[in-house]
Amino acid sequence: MKKFGIMLSVCALVGAIWSGVSYAATTIRVGHVLNPDHPWNVALVGLAEELEKATEGRVLLKIFHSSQLGNEKDLIEGLTMGTIDGSLVGGSSFQSLDPKFGIEELPYAFATNAQAYKAFDGKLGELLFGILNEKGIVGLSWWENGFRHISNNKRPVEKPSDLEGIKIRVTPQKMRLDTFTALGASPMPIPFGELYSALQQGVVDAQENPLSIFVSNAFGEVQKHLSLTGHIWTSAVLCVNADVWAKLSDADKSAFRALSAKWRDEERKMIRDADASLVETIRKAGVDVREIDKSAFREAVQSVWKSFEPDFGSELMRLVREAGQD
Repeated sequence: MKKFGIMLSVCALVGAIWSGVSYAATTIRVGHVLNPDHPWNVALVGLAEELEKATEGRVLLKIFHSSQLGNEKDLIEGLTMGTIDGSLVGGSSFQSLDPKFGIEELPYAFATNAQAYKAFDGKLGELLFGILNEKGIVGLSWWENGFRHISNNKRPVEKPSDLEGIKIRVTPQKMRLDTFTALGASPMPIPFGELYSALQQGVVDAQENPLSIFVSNAFGEVQKHLSLTGHIWTSAVLCVNADVWAKLSDADKSAFRALSAKWRDEERKMIRDADASLVETIRKAGVDVREIDKSAFREAVQSVWKSFEPDFGSELMRLVREAGQD
């Protein structure tokens, strides 16, 4: 009986140890491509701090900025293969998995941030996250990179014809290339990490990015003119690998989702607040900033909408049009 009692004690001890192991902290490495002072990174750090507290240390986010884990193509491939735990990636970059993610690239789809939020926080975002689930990726929330604007070294751009002959760096998606071809420019796909030097060396004359990226990457040092074209609103997807997600308890998943939504809203506010002040910052740096009449630009890209509608399907296009009409 004494030996039996000892055996029971040993079993209880082993059970306690294994129980402790099952609730050990899960560290999720989250990568993104932007600088440490960008709202993406600031908000991710805030999310990491609050998530650790909310889960009593069971879920830890370790943030890797500035492409430390690779570019967006690398991050997406890693998410599907399980070599990347999590990431904050531009939504349109997921076109490599499914072309429907290119729908946010439709030029002048949204006139305001609120219109974009309605679409991506609603049915449109749900449908796209469903596609990610099929690829082994769990989408948590839609963050933001803001509206994109055009800068260049050639001349002030106030109408589409001003872009004629200007070599502009774009991401390699077909819609982005087609959009700037329709506007009369000469689009060239160049990796983002090479963009500053390409502008500095004159490989390209122009680029198009949100204001926060223009400032955080010091593009004002190598660009003379900025036109507030607001031609595309760009999202960012906070997501994790499905196998990593499965390791979390239901309570920790719920906390993660809730905080990802909270910090989505904080990050969006950072973007909006920054855009309101960055124009003056850019002007003070010596860049010629122009407000433009967007109607001529919007008219020039209608052919892009028509050519891509079959790729996205009637339902996704309807959701975008409905949000853009508010």
